[in-house]
Amino acid sequence: MCSSLSGYREKHTRHKGSARPGAVSSLQDLSWVFGYNSSLAVHSLMDGEHRVLLYVSSHTVVIHDILQNRQSHLQGHTNVISCVCVSEDKRWVATADQGPDPMIIVWDSYSGVPVRTIFQSHPEDGLCAIAISHDAKYLVTISAAAVQKVCVWRWTWLTGEPMCSTELDPEFGYQVSDHAKGGRAGLGSPILTWQSQLWYESTACLLSPQTFKCVVGQFSQSVFHFNNTQALTGTSAGKLVVWDMHEPRTLPEERLPKPHGVTATRVVTMQEESLTVLQVSDSYIVTGDVNGQVKFYDGQLRLLTIYSHDKVGPIQSISFSTILRDVPGALPTSYSDSSNSVSLTLNRNFILSTSDATMFHVATDSTNFGRIMTEAKKAVNAIACHPQEPLVAVGSHCGLLKVWDYKQTQYLVSRIFTEAGIQCLSYDAEGHLLAAGFTDGSVYILDAISLQSICEGFQCSQGPVTHIGFSHDSQYLATADETYSVTVYKRVLQNKSRCWEHLAGLVSHYKPIRGILFGVHPDSHEPRLLSLGEDRQLVEYDLNSSIKDHLVVTHRDRLEQAAVPLCFTWYPQLSTESFFLTANNCYKMKLYNSITKVCRKTLLGPTYGSPLEKIQILPRTSSADPRQHYLVYITKDKVGLQMLPVDGNPHKSSAFICHPDGAADFAVSHDGRYVFTAGGRERTVMKWKVNLHALDAAAFLGGEELIPFYNLLDGGREGKFFRDMEDYFYYVQLCSQGIKTLETRQVSTHIPLEEIPSVMRAIGFYPSEEEIEEMINEVKFSKYADTGEEVTKINLDDFIKLYINHRPALGLSMKTIQRAFEVLGYDNKEGDKVIDRGDFLSLLQCRGELFSILTLLLCVLCCCYCSPGAAALTEEDIPAEITAEIFVADILGLPIAEPEKKEQKEKEESLTYKGPES
Repeated sequence: MCSSLSGYREKHTRHKGSARPGAVSSLQDLSWVFGYNSSLAVHSLMDGEHRVLLYVSSHTVVIHDILQNRQSHLQGHTNVISCVCVSEDKRWVATADQGPDPMIIVWDSYSGVPVRTIFQSHPEDGLCAIAISHDAKYLVTISAAAVQKVCVWRWTWLTGEPMCSTELDPEFGYQVSDHAKGGRAGLGSPILTWQSQLWYESTACLLSPQTFKCVVGQFSQSVFHFNNTQALTGTSAGKLVVWDMHEPRTLPEERLPKPHGVTATRVVTMQEESLTVLQVSDSYIVTGDVNGQVKFYDGQLRLLTIYSHDKVGPIQSISFSTILRDVPGALPTSYSDSSNSVSLTLNRNFILSTSDATMFHVATDSTNFGRIMTEAKKAVNAIACHPQEPLVAVGSHCGLLKVWDYKQTQYLVSRIFTEAGIQCLSYDAEGHLLAAGFTDGSVYILDAISLQSICEGFQCSQGPVTHIGFSHDSQYLATADETYSVTVYKRVLQNKSRCWEHLAGLVSHYKPIRGILFGVHPDSHEPRLLSLGEDRQLVEYDLNSSIKDHLVVTHRDRLEQAAVPLCFTWYPQLSTESFFLTANNCYKMKLYNSITKVCRKTLLGPTYGSPLEKIQILPRTSSADPRQHYLVYITKDKVGLQMLPVDGNPHKSSAFICHPDGAADFAVSHDGRYVFTAGGRERTVMKWKVNLHALDAAAFLGGEELIPFYNLLDGGREGKFFRDMEDYFYYVQLCSQGIKTLETRQVSTHIPLEEIPSVMRAIGFYPSEEEIEEMINEVKFSKYADTGEEVTKINLDDFIKLYINHRPALGLSMKTIQRAFEVLGYDNKEGDKVIDRGDFLSLLQCRGELFSILTLLLCVLCCCYCSPGAAALTEEDIPAEITAEIFVADILGLPIAEPEKKEQKEKEESLTYKGPES
């Protein structure tokens, strides 16, 4: 009997430790998660002497076997998980999220498989609370909308419809917590808690200080008493409110029970400190408070025992293991109080989690508090990988700096900075130093192993340090901060020992700096430094000529005309020409010559909901093809890989959701096998295992040569758009040979480069003059570095690639034009954003790429007389006040999409005053 029970428990514990989620990335596997959401409960899945925990990290449920040092990840949510609960037998786990397309997932904790998924359960704003009834037959959910909705779901549902639901009165306030218990007929009857009210079976109970003539405090949590006739509510004043539930007699044949009556019978003062956790375990009532104390009471609320430790902070959750029965060496522990004849027999260990992100294991037989983990209490924005060893450093805004061995997943060393939070980290090229930038503008240079400061901290920045990095020879350290300044520190020799000193700083940008980058001069091998800002300026500094308090700028180049550059990095040496790569907010990637700063190629980048925020070349592994290179990037919420060379093929990139609330930073291991992402305010770091073979297979399946590009055209290779493009292409050949010539035509596969703008405009893409110049130069000098000759013509295949890579990735929407009118225009008497006719013509002549008077006149006349429905329109007939709709429909003659028309109509109707009926 004992051996079979032990085998059963070992079997389930093994499943818990090795569970694999049903949804994993085909490109990058999540192999470890550092940190967790300390605002949600931590649940113990312990069986016997094992320590298996379940907690939430961002959008992932982590099942962590502490003793075996293993993690399993339950992945399925696309938003941050907002609530989680576990059934009494630890078998079922229910999770829910908030955000776009929220969902509820019920998991089998033994196998890690999702057994039920409910979509669109609360489509407004998702869920704020969830609970499983004690008999595990019902699930209770509460929405996070302004008008909260309570739903009860039958455990064996087959559709997404709840068994019953009701909306809560907004006057109750916002629901704080819930607790579900099986009712008379097994129905999950939730008890909901507000700050000063209780809701149960459609009955709201208000408790004011006058009710018992004492300060009750704000409600924190409610539970059912194990006697099934009462409920208890903990308060911020250290009191327990006892509620009696008068259940009317109901006949068994009645389908639903009648509403219960709820009456507050008494208020019991338990302590002075606020109660944060209230639970019922076996025949005991358990409380946790802001001082980290855990107290056990009997059914009459008589104190039995106290567990406390001076290093335990405010308790967030308490979770008990399964009963330690029939386990060798696990004997029940008894406490007795002879004065009251009260006894306590504990045969469960439990897990404590605190609001300051710390977990403890408490052994009831020895009152021993064992610290399990301590994680970041605030946002985690800083992460860096050692250049030679399997070490990753993680810094948070709470000042905690931790170093992990990511291969063994073991914590090595930590240090706490109490003055400010850590914003960015960087190792030097040799791995001896670790530099940290802080939110107060200070910079510390630490020993990479001990984390001890090797010199006094610097305080040269006026704002939080956002970027930090070493030169390749570790002689320079550069930082960028939120005041748009670049600061350089230099390693010098003083008293026969090397130390660091502040060299110079400069406000080199007028908008946020998006990155700093050290490189190497090709002729002298001296370090070079560049910075890139949202002001579209690339600034290069002369480090050799810089002296104390004077940072010399050698070049200042504008990289973009309209788009905003967001990140940049050095491009691998794939040809004789050297480049650096940038990514902008228009989903474009650009290659610039590293010396002349001339744009050599524009390419379509990954389009996964948001532009690329940071990029880095993936180091090559020993088994990788030496001819193949890859790029790692993060977007707003995703991490991805891009196969190089970049050519605009969408099948050569892939992305996976890493941090739904925003990815703050990432780092790549020195061997290129792992990518680490920091979740910012999610307070988590995720370790992803890179799978290059999967990306190679996806690129192969996407097709070779022009097949992927044909699919990006409207209608594909056989569509009307492609046929029109062919017709325009060959029509240009006729024009170049002369329309009226009688000589024999020479059919060619190429057109002259100067005809590229004409064909682009004919197919609906209207590039600016600067974009035209970039397109022509891209083709003209595509082979110049290798052959020394310029290209003078282009074929249809290359033209298709050029068109796809240069055209707007998402097109031009009506909202974009409306935003331009909001910036350039003013509000008229009707409240519309308009531009004065004179100002409109003046803007065309004086701003951006200037229109000459003749060009402007020709454009206005063409628009006026060639636009549909505008045959009789003259220049004087253009309205004195031009709206975005008039500009698009009447002047440009372009159609407005029906959804945008409907949206505009609804906006106008919403602004219409509807007075009272007379």
